[in-house]
Amino acid sequence: MPPIRQVQVTFDCAEPERVARFWCEVLGYVVPPPPEGFESWEEFDRSLPPERQGAAFVCMDPSGVGPRMYFQRVPEGKVVKNRVHLDVRVGTGLVGEERLAVLEAECARLVALGARRERLLRADGVNESCIVMQDVEGNEFCLD
Repeated sequence: MPPIRQVQVTFDCAEPERVARFWCEVLGYVVPPPPEGFESWEEFDRSLPPERQGAAFVCMDPSGVGPRMYFQRVPEGKVVKNRVHLDVRVGTGLVGEERLAVLEAECARLVALGARRERLLRADGVNESCIVMQDVEGNEFCLD
């Protein structure tokens, strides 16, 4: 069996482009070029049947190392906690007050983009501190 070479993370959401652009800002991702034959994603979107317009959006790591992220419109809203979430690793290798300062600074940046801070989980002797947050549609993630 060949090894898995790529992973795509898929989000169910109400507004795919809005959520995708939020995550582009969080992760330094970019929107890929539009499909061949289209000058823009807007032009491509207008070529779709009305029920498919605005139904999906994509962002990707410009270096090609991180996973592609796919955002798809679904009719139902989020009702319970995610069973899978992203850990945004901004404090790797840092401990104590230095780590907290970096986490808090990134938290403030993301709140300005529309994220919501949930709670700070302080270091407990096993795990370092992290901040639990929600994206612009309420999907949980951690600043780690």
